[in-house]
Amino acid sequence: MMNNQVTDRLASTKFLLVITGAGISAESGIPTFRGNEGLWKNYRAEDLATPHAFARDPETVWEWYDWRRGIIGRAEPNAGHLAIKELEELFDNFLLITQNVDGLHGRTGIRNMVEIHGNLWRVRCTREGKTSMLMDVPLKSVPPKCECGAVLRPDVVWFGESIPSLALEKAFRVIEQCDTLIVVGTSGVVYPVASFPETVKNNGGFVIEVNVEPTPISAVADASLYGNSGDILPMLVKWLRRKRQEG
Repeated sequence: MMNNQVTDRLASTKFLLVITGAGISAESGIPTFRGNEGLWKNYRAEDLATPHAFARDPETVWEWYDWRRGIIGRAEPNAGHLAIKELEELFDNFLLITQNVDGLHGRTGIRNMVEIHGNLWRVRCTREGKTSMLMDVPLKSVPPKCECGAVLRPDVVWFGESIPSLALEKAFRVIEQCDTLIVVGTSGVVYPVASFPETVKNNGGFVIEVNVEPTPISAVADASLYGNSGDILPMLVKWLRRKRQEG
């Protein structure tokens, strides 16, 4: 049974913001790459996803990202990803902020999205800062090199790095504008995104949490829907479409 408070709020929402974390991609079979399930050759993610690690041993860091892309490349967007694409179609004012770097949201064709931690299918020149998709780069060496001769790095935010200012500015702008936020599959401990639900709430917005278990966000949320996002989000979309048809 759908929570009436949630459905009533969505029916009157003018600007919907959705934030997603690792939980939504876990339903596509993608490990979090942190903790034991993310171990690779006895390295932890925290040992490799840093500027210092890349400066010291770029070859090993690139091999790790190739391993990750091998796993992610076999995954498909799940029902939760597809439902978020449908939510974009249902609201004139919509933004998705994802913490995931796997690119699965992009494969649904979603347009209004900020990949706030980057995308591991994209590379960035360490000298010029320009970005390109990995498939457009000739992989003649590991690590690959830019046309200018500088080493290319994955275009992701590593531990100890700041989120790119353009992504952060867009996120903060929408946080001020949105009246409803759906937070999906995020642990609520990685900042600054972990602070976004409280900011929306303080601005008078309505916060809906979708997760398999309670998180620190649960204390802020107006409503928490516990279960798989691949089950819950399609139900929300179905309900909204029916409501719109009824007028």
